[in-house]
Parts: sequence; C-alpha cells; structure tokens
Amino acid sequence: MPYPHAAENDVIVRVHAAGFTPGELDWPATWTDRAGRDRTPSVPGHELSGVVVELGYGTTGLSVGQRVFGLADWTRNGTLAEYTAVEARNLAPLPADIDHTVAAALPISGLTAWQGLFDHGRLTTGQTVLIHGAAGGVGSIAVQLAREVGARVIGTGRASNRDKALALGVHTFIDLQTDKLEDAGEVDVVLDVIGGDTLDRSAALVRAGGTLVTIVMPPKVQPKDGRAVFFVVEPDRARLTDLATRVREGRLRPVVGAVRPLAEAPAAFAPGKRTRGKTIIRVAED
Repeated sequence: MPYPHAAENDVIVRVHAAGFTPGELDWPATWTDRAGRDRTPSVPGHELSGVVVELGYGTTGLSVGQRVFGLADWTRNGTLAEYTAVEARNLAPLPADIDHTVAAALPISGLTAWQGLFDHGRLTTGQTVLIHGAAGGVGSIAVQLAREVGARVIGTGRASNRDKALALGVHTFIDLQTDKLEDAGEVDVVLDVIGGDTLDRSAALVRAGGTLVTIVMPPKVQPKDGRAVFFVVEPDRARLTDLATRVREGRLRPVVGAVRPLAEAPAAFAPGKRTRGKTIIRVAED
C-alpha cells in the first residue's frame, strides 16, 4: 500500500504492533468509506501501538517521535500495515515501560469493557455482573475492572477456560456447554459478547432496574423490568490513558495470545481459528 496521507488533525503512525477483530472482514465499513463507496483494497485492523512520524495540518496534543496507542477509524485503512493515518484524538500517549505488544491488546477490549460495564451498565460496588466470554479479550479485562470496583463477578465460557477465568477473579464460573445459564440467578448487569441464544436467555436474569449490555446485535428479548443496550465502542483518549496507568501499576493485565509477524496476518483471520488470548500482529521491532 502507498504511504498514507495525513489529513487535517491526523497523525501518521509507524505501527509497531496491531490488533484486530476476527469478524471484521464481514463488517461493511471494512470495505467502504463513510459514504458507502467502495475502497478496496483495504487494510483491516483497528488497534495499534507505535510511534508518531508525521503530523497533519492543525494537529495538536501529540508530537513526532512520541509513542502512542489507540483506536483507528472504522471506515479508513486500518492498522495491519507499516504506516497508518489516525485521528490524533483517537490516540493516547504510551508510557515507555509498556511494550507495544501489550498496548495493542488494550484499545478495543479495554474501552469496550469499560464502556459496557460503567458507561452503559452503570455497574457499582456491591452489585453482581454476569460477563459472557470471561476469559476472552473483552471479558478478561471486564472481569478485572468489575472486581476492582467491588462487584461480584459471574463468568461464562468453555470448560477449557474455567481455570483462566477463575485466575482473573471471577467468583463463579458457568460452562455454557454443560451448566445451566439460569443457575447464575439474578444479576444487576449482563455484559454480552456472544449474542444469539445466550443473549436472548440472559435477558431473564436481569433483576429489576438492571441492564443487559451487548456489543453483538440489538437484543430481541428485553429484560422485564430493566434496560437493554447495544453499543459500538468509541475512542476515548482519557480512558486509554487511565487503562495504561492501570497496566503500569499492575492492576490490569491484558491477555495477549499469539504474537505473529505482519506476513502471517492473513492466516490469523482463518475462519474457526481459536486461540487463547488476543492475537497481536508484530509489525516492527522497538
């Protein structure tokens, strides 16, 4: 791909590490611009960590040579490339003692977990939260954030992820293949990353005044006396900075799985491929 153009308020980042969502090849925005026009061939990936190499006209708040991480726009070329153009406001400074590989695992998972639990779910101390996919990218961070705020955490997943989820801090683990989801009892918040039947059945578990939050699809089944929220994660520099602080202080551990070179990025999208932790593409060495 050609070297990207830095539009107004953009920066060009030399990408050191990038993250992606396996299903993003099915998103219309991966292949079109904001007006719905075709923009193939396009570069997928929306999480990155790297170094600023160029500032667009009018860009403030960042400088050339600065380490940054963050979330790239959905409708532009993404982060699985040596260089990418990103709106400066979508990036946060990256402390020198956080590895690019770890930082690239934070933006989507960390912001989704925070926004789902607190901005939309309104989770507070003493409440109970049910987190689906508790050992996954979003779920693992959500478990840690919920525990730190003083919530009781019920996690779900496959049996093979039980020990991992318990190590992250869930109080109770439910194997969705063998256990009854209904055994979770009533909860204040459900954070769903699975959708389908699991999402539908979760609505009945939300107690009065509680919230069902999902990132998969608008819920078909509503809680009887609660709210249902479907949302798409949004960039947030201040929250990214907070998440980085938590990582530095040892209060938050992103779960990084396989780390693969850029040349193996296409293979990482293989359908049905399951890996433990979030797969990170290493684009450049520090």
